[in-house]
Amino acid sequence: MEEDYSTLRRLCYSLLLPCFVFLALSTKFLLQKRKQGKISNLPPSPFALPIVGHLLKQPIQRTLHSLSEKHGPIFSLKLGSRLAVVISSPSAVEECFTKNDIVLANRPPFLINKYLNYNTTTMGTVEYGDHWRNLRRISALEIFSPAHLTSLFSI
Repeated sequence: MEEDYSTLRRLCYSLLLPCFVFLALSTKFLLQKRKQGKISNLPPSPFALPIVGHLLKQPIQRTLHSLSEKHGPIFSLKLGSRLAVVISSPSAVEECFTKNDIVLANRPPFLINKYLNYNTTTMGTVEYGDHWRNLRRISALEIFSPAHLTSLFSI
């Protein structure tokens, strides 16, 4: 009987210790990530869940409208691990896309682009700048030229 108790005790310790270590490390990671990820000049945001972010109810346009009435025409949302800024005022949208268009032209950095898209140098993943303009010019002249598209028409 005592052997069964000691075996059960060892089994319990062998299961509890890894769970406790995992819980402690994940809590430390989440708290550290939260302290590092604070950006001071973000627009207001409703409460977000730690991992999933904001869960938007259906229909989404009504949920976004009610959030804009509550938090103003510019607010931020956490969609999973990504931060999104929602702009619902036409004048604010016009200001963003006329004065700050170069800042907003870039794509978000994904780690997978480094490995699958040649360190973000392909047309769909490159940052806005000289390289993007060269790729756009080459694709417009060579790939999407009327002569080339006409030759592909028979396919």
